[in-house]
Amino acid sequence: MSAISLKACRIIGSSLTAGCLVIGIAALQQAHAADTDQAVFKRIPTQFIAALGNPGASAGSGAESWGLWERDPGPRGVRLDNYEQLKAAGGVAPALWQFDSTDWWLEENGLIMEKPAFPLAAGRYLVTGDREVITVLTIHTADGDGAQRWELAKGARLHDVTHLGCRSARYTPTHTNSCSPAKAPRSAFKVAPGAPMPPVEGCNKQDYAVLFIVGVALEN
Repeated sequence: MSAISLKACRIIGSSLTAGCLVIGIAALQQAHAADTDQAVFKRIPTQFIAALGNPGASAGSGAESWGLWERDPGPRGVRLDNYEQLKAAGGVAPALWQFDSTDWWLEENGLIMEKPAFPLAAGRYLVTGDREVITVLTIHTADGDGAQRWELAKGARLHDVTHLGCRSARYTPTHTNSCSPAKAPRSAFKVAPGAPMPPVEGCNKQDYAVLFIVGVALEN
């Protein structure tokens, strides 16, 4: 994964000028006031959502299973070839996160990543896939069963705000102690943009879409 560049972008329902490389607070407010009941957004250092959902959908359920990396997990990751050293260190990565052998993550370059934090808090976020679209993602408050809905503004699809180059998957054991990064096929990396992450023997795999958060509503 890598930090957002915003080389070219547009906000659903409103165009940005050539200065979209750096999004100002005033531009965020102007572009989204009509869409968000006058919500005010502030620019933040890029954060990363791990999302599940139909790529063609603009809204859906299951947001309680979405996670958040507040920092780019790629540079903080551990290469598969260094897995034995990670084990020898008690699972503590050089970036001081803890590896969990029962629930671990890989990214497109073959780096073992720290887990995102679950769940993504209810609120409104400006999200993008670093391609063409920036729009508002609303994560609704959990209902009595803990379920949360998500919704993208103005008909944007989940695919529109997915960063295709950032691949991310979660691996959990099919049987006790049978799922290990040591079994990950090294030849499968780097994973092509938009392609699924590789299966690993003994593991259940769940691919997650990666969204970039570039702003948050002050009401959050």
